[in-house]
Amino acid sequence: MHDPPRIMIVDDNETNRCLLIARLGAEGYETIEAENGERALAVVRDVAPDVILLDVMMPKIDGFEVCRRLKGNPALGFVPIIMVTARADSRDVVTGLNAGADEYLTKPIDHAALVARVRSMLRIKELHDRAEAQAVELASWNRMLEQRVADQVAQIERVSRLKRFLSPQIAELILASSPSDALVSHRRQVTIVFCDLRGFTAFAETAEPEEVSAVMREYHATLGFIVHEFEGTLERFIGDGLMVIFGDPLPCTDPCARAVQMAVAMRGRLSELSSKWRRQSHELGFGVGIAYGYATLGPIGFEGRSEYSATGTVVNLAARLCAEARDGQILIDSKVRAALDSRATAEPVGELTLKGLHRPIAAYNVLEMT
Repeated sequence: MHDPPRIMIVDDNETNRCLLIARLGAEGYETIEAENGERALAVVRDVAPDVILLDVMMPKIDGFEVCRRLKGNPALGFVPIIMVTARADSRDVVTGLNAGADEYLTKPIDHAALVARVRSMLRIKELHDRAEAQAVELASWNRMLEQRVADQVAQIERVSRLKRFLSPQIAELILASSPSDALVSHRRQVTIVFCDLRGFTAFAETAEPEEVSAVMREYHATLGFIVHEFEGTLERFIGDGLMVIFGDPLPCTDPCARAVQMAVAMRGRLSELSSKWRRQSHELGFGVGIAYGYATLGPIGFEGRSEYSATGTVVNLAARLCAEARDGQILIDSKVRAALDSRATAEPVGELTLKGLHRPIAAYNVLEMT
């Protein structure tokens, strides 16, 4: 609504128009004149009045027809119309209201009644305009909400696709970060877990490819589920081997305990699978190596193709412990053993001389984890 409110006066009698202009001007309203119905219909959209005072008895097009046309024009929106006429017969009042008039005021015009009706119509117009504005705002919010939901659904779909190839933690970190910040190389204390099958090479040499593929699908599905359950970062599949990181890219509390708990769960599930595979004449066991220490973590590769990985002695140590582990063993280094305290039952296996490491390493076999 305009400030001050804009009143359009449609009357073919100039004296009547001047009288109305004077009365409404005294109330602070802006007025616009139209000397007949045709003129009113021609200019109403441009002048955008807040209220229309409409005479009935006019040449060519009477006020009733003008009212019908104004109310039937959706481009005008809501504009209150007050019929101002000398025709006071009840049938004329009914005709005017049926034509769409919001008020009916008879001549001679009472100034107080005129001002009261104009104010009433302006209040209705203001409420209507406010409701329309709120509806537009609500529609905008709904569109924004729909877009946010669509964006979130697309984000979930992207994460789901990435999780087929990457650890969930890495996938979510990549999508949450800017390209320059995602997985920047850094140094952190982590727990590294390596595990693989015992006897896999001999099995792969003698078994049919379809048998090898079936065993691998079952093996990877079982271990992958356990890795996700314990919220480890699955760094890679290497044939029958897996490398899992605890403590990066997202920090976690007590990474050594969580890594060993995961390894114990893997050993139990793989024991069941090994029994099944033996019934199929597949002699396969399972071993794990776990180490704790500092590593450099981040993307490695070349332009156009890179992978998240960890490098450092701790990675080599976990891999060598895994290679030394016999079927059913979970070999850990002294740092992991110290971090577990009394929560794990572990037996010393002595100091192992491991390939690539210059000094012997004290190792322990985890029997159970509380």
